[in-house]
Amino acid sequence: MSNSNKSNNNNNGTNSSNGAQRSNTLKISVLGDGGGGKTSITIQLCSNHFVEYYDPTIEDSYRKQVVIDEEACILDILDTAGQEELTAMRDQWIRSCEGFIIVYSITSRSSFDQVTLFKEQINRVLDRESVPIMLVGNKCDLEHLREVSTEEGRDLAKCLGMLFMETSARTRLNIEEAFYELVREMRRRERGIKDSKDKDSSDKKSKIKNIISSNVQKLNKIKSKTIHSVKNTSFCKTITQIDRFISFL
Repeated sequence: MSNSNKSNNNNNGTNSSNGAQRSNTLKISVLGDGGGGKTSITIQLCSNHFVEYYDPTIEDSYRKQVVIDEEACILDILDTAGQEELTAMRDQWIRSCEGFIIVYSITSRSSFDQVTLFKEQINRVLDRESVPIMLVGNKCDLEHLREVSTEEGRDLAKCLGMLFMETSARTRLNIEEAFYELVREMRRRERGIKDSKDKDSSDKKSKIKNIISSNVQKLNKIKSKTIHSVKNTSFCKTITQIDRFISFL
């Protein structure tokens, strides 16, 4: 069971949620050249209907609660403008998100040619190469108007380190699958980072433990040698202190 709603980014109260919701909210930005179908696939995912008309978007935000692989989460989806004159605003949109869908139309070679530019902008703004991105070739129901082959889309995605899927906002083909696969990739990367941090922490603890163990062994040797060579009251106090130190370790 799922629910969704559209929210205006200028209304911060609408987007408010409690701490538990925020911790399980995944922020996704939908990018791509104008007319590729960004709004259509977003509305199809969230509201289960196809938008027939083309109304250039500046910025819209949608939220949808879903269960993916038996794990509930909220998708906070930012539908962005594709117009070139709004490029400066795109930096802010990218900076606010964790995962990305880059959309092109299979009926438009020019929209496909813009994909690399969007990918480069994501890498530049986030200052890293490894980012969870799904490349979507939309409008695959218009096969008779196709200008970009499936192989070209798949090859570009592989070359740029992105996931790939062709979709149809009109027929709903692969709409959920595209978003859900991106979420799975975001989760894999997040858990991989966490596992790496846990491993580093475990390695540090192991090294500290080995150092302490080595020092304890050295102190025990010093204590053993000294007991046999020195028998006076003041040194007995020193031995007692060493014992206490070893016990503390």
